[in-house]
Amino acid sequence: MRYSDITGMAFEAIRTNRLRSALTLVGIVLGVASIIAVMTGISVIQSTMEKEMSVLGAQTFQVQKWPNGPTTEEEHNAAMRRPPMTLSDAQAIRDYVKSVDIVGAELWEQFSMKAEYRGAETNGNVSMVGGTPEYAQNNTHYIGYGRNISQMDIRAAAKVAVIGYAIAEQLYPFVDPIGRDIRVDGRKYEVTGVFDEKKSALNSSFDSYVLIPVSTFLSTYGNIDNNGFARSVNITVHARTPEIVDDAIEETRAVLRRVRGVKPGDADNFELWNSAGNIRQFNQMTVGIKIGAFVIGTIALLVAGIGIMNIMLVSVTERTKEIGIRKALGAKPRYILRQFLMEAVLLCNVGGLLGVLLGFGLGNLLVKKGMSSSFETEVPIEWAVIGLLFCTVVGVVYGMLPAIKASRLNPIDALRYE
Repeated sequence: MRYSDITGMAFEAIRTNRLRSALTLVGIVLGVASIIAVMTGISVIQSTMEKEMSVLGAQTFQVQKWPNGPTTEEEHNAAMRRPPMTLSDAQAIRDYVKSVDIVGAELWEQFSMKAEYRGAETNGNVSMVGGTPEYAQNNTHYIGYGRNISQMDIRAAAKVAVIGYAIAEQLYPFVDPIGRDIRVDGRKYEVTGVFDEKKSALNSSFDSYVLIPVSTFLSTYGNIDNNGFARSVNITVHARTPEIVDDAIEETRAVLRRVRGVKPGDADNFELWNSAGNIRQFNQMTVGIKIGAFVIGTIALLVAGIGIMNIMLVSVTERTKEIGIRKALGAKPRYILRQFLMEAVLLCNVGGLLGVLLGFGLGNLLVKKGMSSSFETEVPIEWAVIGLLFCTVVGVVYGMLPAIKASRLNPIDALRYE
């Protein structure tokens, strides 16, 4: 008997017993959907977070005083005792680290300023950054039109600014902002450029930044921050090629330890990080969630498999006479076994397919509704394949006992069964 015939007979048996088949599918659908929904949700968040954390680009890393990411109170207190990073540190990297080609420096002020132009003003969500011309490339926040700040602007401490896309759209909806004045935090600057739009699914204010020359920033806000501490420069460093990023980081570390007077054996008094490290850290955080979801889904599928086995045993009992007729007409035990096994596998995979589709929908919906509608839709095909393969295994394992029972029925006894 051909497998196509066996498959057709299995489908017919499932179709004939619709209610029983539907009840059997519920456990499989829920088990697979729970796995796929969680994995899809994680994939959506992971994909978005990787894009958000790739702000520095593949060849760029950052040097700063403060640790990147969550810290304990002890780590925070240790970081406070570090000397601030300075513009001289940035210059030392330019002068002595040969594996890098672009070095930028940034200073940041509070993230709650307002920008104004002729009576119109933004919400209080504008961020001020004093930087060098390298800011745009190292932060992958490129100039859309107009010009970048220049070294001449820095030498002159010029009152010029490159503004974010959202600021330009809000304050200059019908005019070209280039060459016009803007007031930020009550101070007037001339707009020289506008950044490209840089949307964020996490509502980060990339499009509400204002970049001014670092010298202008220092002359305006001083070298002491609002908390009374010396300002610390964030230094962005671009390696010459992606392949030597790790080497560039180590070379930069060696130079900074020397110029900042770190003794051999002592810990660094600065922090180095890049986007790849952030992404690795985030992915490690999701491993436990993935394992937990897989374990819960697996348990649900195993329980559903027991239900399938019981239903198939009942099916064998109900179809005893049918089996006897087929055996009397010459059907071999292996054909009977294959048919019942195929029914179990088909039931599991139909349930698995429905669970995959339900899981994809739920995973994307829950993230978009619960976190942000800006998250991109993801369909993790690899988990769909894993889910369907697991359903096949469940079908074979739990369908084997009923199939063996059916194949071993004595045709004479089966024909007498009422």
